Amino acid sequence: MASGMGVVVLGWDFNAAFALGDAMGLDRLTIVELLPDIEAVAIRHINERAQGSDDP
Repeated sequence: MASGMGVVVLGWDFNAAFALGDAMGLDRLTIVELLPDIEAVAIRHINERAQGSDDP
């Protein structure tokens, strides 16, 4: 997270994502391939909601 004019999420903790994936029995290669794309979309939507804009 970063602050200044407001709070902005910059990214996810990938170590935590790997730990969660391991606990769920997911293949790490799958996590490496899919998570960056999922993260980009999720972070954009999280920040839009934080700014009060739910427009697509």
